Amino acid sequence: MVRIEDILDRILAYNPNADLSLIKKAYIYCAKVHKGQIRLSGEPYLSHPLEVAAILTKMRLDVVSIACGLLHDTVEDTKATSEEIEKLFGKEVSTIIDGLTKLSRLSFSSIERQAENVRKMILAMAQDIRVVLIKLADRLHNMITLGYLPTDKQRHVAQETLDIYAPLAARLGIGWLRTQLEDLALYYTDQETYQHIAHGIAKRKEEEKKYIEEIKGLLEKKLIEHGLRGRVEGRIKNIYSIYLKMQRQKIDLEQIYDLVAFRIILKTVRECYEALGMVHSLWKPIPRKFKDYIAMPKPNMYQSLHTKLMGPYGGRVEIQIRTEEMHRIAEEGIAAHWRYKEGEEADEREVQRFVWLKQLLEWQRELKDPKEFLKAVKTDLFPKDVYVFTPKGDVKALPVGSTPIDFAYSIHTEVGDHCMGAKIDGKLIPLRYKLNTGNVVEIVTSPKQHPSKDWLKFVHSPKAISCIKHYIRTQECDQALSLGKELCEKAFKKYGLNFYEYLNNPGFAEIAKQFSFKTIDDLLMAIGYGKLSPKQVVNRILPPKETIEEIPKPPLKKEKTIGIKIKGIDDVMIKMARCCLPIPGDKIIGYITRGHGVTIHRADCHNIWRLDSERLIEVNWDKDENLPYPVKIQVMCLDKIGLLSQISGAISQAKANIIKATSKTDLAKKANLLFVIEVSDNRHLQKVIDAIYNIDTVLEVQRIGLT
Repeated sequence: MVRIEDILDRILAYNPNADLSLIKKAYIYCAKVHKGQIRLSGEPYLSHPLEVAAILTKMRLDVVSIACGLLHDTVEDTKATSEEIEKLFGKEVSTIIDGLTKLSRLSFSSIERQAENVRKMILAMAQDIRVVLIKLADRLHNMITLGYLPTDKQRHVAQETLDIYAPLAARLGIGWLRTQLEDLALYYTDQETYQHIAHGIAKRKEEEKKYIEEIKGLLEKKLIEHGLRGRVEGRIKNIYSIYLKMQRQKIDLEQIYDLVAFRIILKTVRECYEALGMVHSLWKPIPRKFKDYIAMPKPNMYQSLHTKLMGPYGGRVEIQIRTEEMHRIAEEGIAAHWRYKEGEEADEREVQRFVWLKQLLEWQRELKDPKEFLKAVKTDLFPKDVYVFTPKGDVKALPVGSTPIDFAYSIHTEVGDHCMGAKIDGKLIPLRYKLNTGNVVEIVTSPKQHPSKDWLKFVHSPKAISCIKHYIRTQECDQALSLGKELCEKAFKKYGLNFYEYLNNPGFAEIAKQFSFKTIDDLLMAIGYGKLSPKQVVNRILPPKETIEEIPKPPLKKEKTIGIKIKGIDDVMIKMARCCLPIPGDKIIGYITRGHGVTIHRADCHNIWRLDSERLIEVNWDKDENLPYPVKIQVMCLDKIGLLSQISGAISQAKANIIKATSKTDLAKKANLLFVIEVSDNRHLQKVIDAIYNIDTVLEVQRIGLT
């Protein structure tokens, strides 16, 4: 177990002027409240906060962060309270501990819960990034001691680590932490594969060690010859990265010839490019395996030159070249830049490191659908970027597969909204064109151009998706508002009332509140969407005991009812979806269309999930109605004389009416018959199917949609 003295020595090593009194006080309090508690490993519970604090010193964090690392479980797992923490350690410490207590309750199981919990984590980061840094340190130590948990719990925690915490560490730029989390998570999610890779590395360790020393010595000698001041590091790649390569290329460990990687760390950027020329003259570079992250940094501001070469003995050599400052950023990530001084101005590079967090905050506010939100976050946590240029030479990093529209939105929302075309090297390209690294893109705009729903079929960046959906929602709201006013005007006129006189009356806002709407516009939009009928509003206006005669109209022929009840709506056009043809007994759901009433789908219809979830409404079958409903069935059978007549007879005996029948026979004498029949409900349909199955040559009977 690490000792408090070790932690204090580490802090003084990177911060000689640190005031350690807060940490000493936190340690004494932590030891007191956790006294008598034992971890599953059998160790005193105090060992855990000490290990977390030690991990935070590796991140070189401030005194407050280390103190919070010691205190992070006090409110959650002891009788300590937030008020007590604030009184003893101050508001700053109390706020961080409160954030950690909330995060400790997160569990990433279902999509909805996962989305909601990621939202909470993003908000915690926005409030104070140290909350998540301490949470990552806590998770790392929990992963180190995961073996003491039951097997199913081990697997769940490890998968959660791979899905959320390791990518988050990568996005924050803390490379060493990400590597440890990934390797530990792989061990508990796929122990057999982990052991196979670890054993293979162990067998080649001596051989690889000699290879590292040989290449390292050669590179150091060449640096001296070229007058470059720097150092060379060699390492065996981590197990999880090797595992990913095996999965990606579908190869075994024996087929991987570049288990090691090298870093050349220099003083200046100019020396980095000189060293690149040096290694390219030493060994032949592999085409398309060079990446310049110095000129085009990753979104987390990681910088390095990456190159792969055909090295000695026919093996591949992977080399990263960077400055000391770049190396520090690559290892420590966001913690390397964490400045927590009141009123201190951040420089432009500092601001850039937090742009992605600002973007995540915008998505958590705008993207309400859990799947959309998680997709946006994961796109950002697992960045695979292309780097393209504006005509002025500015670099934009976009997800692989991005189009000119993604590029336009990365410049500004207004540019994206009015994008009508794009040029690469002066040539017009389609909006669906997939951009490649190095493209210089010029966007052509028009005030008459607006986002289209079709754009959502090919854009890739979360910002573009968010902006397009926001525009479409705004347009739909405007149309619903206009339609709601039009429907109300007609309904009010029906009772001899002037709608616009009531609309401008302060009492109309009260009617909106009676229907649980905040504003009159919300009420009118609900009417436009078909969620509320104008007659319900009229009934609230008319005096309860007074009867106002309707203005007479010519008698209308009563339409045949369809046997559906819609909650809160009594006069709306209803039609059955042709894709699934629901019948009574099926679970159903309604979809509010534009100007065509409500379409009824089966709840398991594959098309319903492609539609706007905000326009789905609850519907039920009207049990008082007893109507015939069309349904389509497919009968597969062996062909014989009189077959169609025999099946038709079985359908008629089951008291179902045949509306349409078609048949087709293939070369193997198998008949495919399609019937559209009328039944009263799904039990009636089952009787029909059973009757058809009684025919000995019938192979299969199934229900299908009309389309």
